[in-house]
Amino acid sequence: MKKTMLTVAMAAVFAAGAQADSTVVDGPMGFNPIAGSAYGHDSDADIATAPWIIPEGFAQSILSDEGALNLYLAHDWPDMNTVNETRLHAGRYLYRTHEVRGGAIGNDGNSARVDGSSGGAVSVVDLKTGTATELAGRTDWEALDGLVWTPWHTLLFAEEVITASRPDPDHPTATSGLVYELMLDRRNPTLASGVTVRPQLGSLSHEGIETDAEGNVYVIDEESRGAIYRFVPARYGDLSAGQLYALRVLNGAKTGPAEWVALDMNQVQVSARVAATAVAATPFCRPEDLERIGRTLYAALTCEDVDNPANLGGVGAVLAVELGDDPEVSYVVAAGRNAPVENQALGLTGFSRVDNLANGPDGRLWMVEDNNFSDIWVYDPRSQDADDNGYRDGVYLFASLKDHTAEGTGIYFGSDPQTLFVNVQHSGTGNDKTMVITRRRSP
Repeated sequence: MKKTMLTVAMAAVFAAGAQADSTVVDGPMGFNPIAGSAYGHDSDADIATAPWIIPEGFAQSILSDEGALNLYLAHDWPDMNTVNETRLHAGRYLYRTHEVRGGAIGNDGNSARVDGSSGGAVSVVDLKTGTATELAGRTDWEALDGLVWTPWHTLLFAEEVITASRPDPDHPTATSGLVYELMLDRRNPTLASGVTVRPQLGSLSHEGIETDAEGNVYVIDEESRGAIYRFVPARYGDLSAGQLYALRVLNGAKTGPAEWVALDMNQVQVSARVAATAVAATPFCRPEDLERIGRTLYAALTCEDVDNPANLGGVGAVLAVELGDDPEVSYVVAAGRNAPVENQALGLTGFSRVDNLANGPDGRLWMVEDNNFSDIWVYDPRSQDADDNGYRDGVYLFASLKDHTAEGTGIYFGSDPQTLFVNVQHSGTGNDKTMVITRRRSP
């Protein structure tokens, strides 16, 4: 990168209120923000093994790639991930969905498997041995994406598909993707003891899934006018019955006081999108991931325009929903507010097309973009709003992906507060992979 370009990039990163590059972001993942996105680094010699530009004091390595587990004829596309955080094996196992897509059965697309079948899968990586194995797979699973632990020690994962082409045999009337609950073998967390479809959580284009301490489950519809949903089970830990609600901001606004509106439970199992429209649920531009930190639920809105919410081609924003009896909705991260505006043609680093979210070990929100030279940003909800524009200033650039055709995804912290997991999918190297970025410990 030319020196003049580097200077411009640094100015862009901190122009919207973040602090200067010499300021250390404190905590277990304390870092100095990097200078800018990975423009000009897409031909670096180490791009296959060290695809991220990361701060000084950090190291990166490949945890698992297609050489360790090769399920598909095309790219494996590892997506959302979650670490085994509970019981005897806390922190040992990493679980991943594989976001492969095909048409109707027989038109397999990139879901064609090396064993001759097709369809999506969930895999597990043993962080102690490095062994990666398939946990579950089915021909009818399409574009598996979202994945989360439940408080009762099961895994929820879901299909990110607007129009289903491979119906679930147990729920064939669903017109979009569905949520599944996977139970692990109590003695061996690398084995599944069962998988159950959960249509009560809505037939939608699913990605983000989140839970709360009360056992409620939050989901989204990744569509250009998608809503945000909350499922309240009739009994804690049992997702076979309950009520699905959609978020509706009062007075037709996009931010401000809101309410959760009950939906027709027969309709949600066919199309929750139709049910949400019927009650005037608030539409957002491509909600993707969800992450809860305390009583705040964050949503990544990939194409939201905070200046003109009717625009379906915005650069994206992060939404916060304060949970409770009287929810309150606000934008908390947006380009031009507390993050810089990107201009790739000029090589200017900026915040664009936010996709995946993670709860950091220090209470900060970690965010990764879905664009060329995918960046990882960090938002501090405890920072000040020095310019009094309604957005807190603490937004920092942590990393940038040199593999410019690829996408960083599945960002996640497990039991080690100094280790970040992140996937690289659609890699230009032909090898999709799960990376580990670790803060070097002092000797």
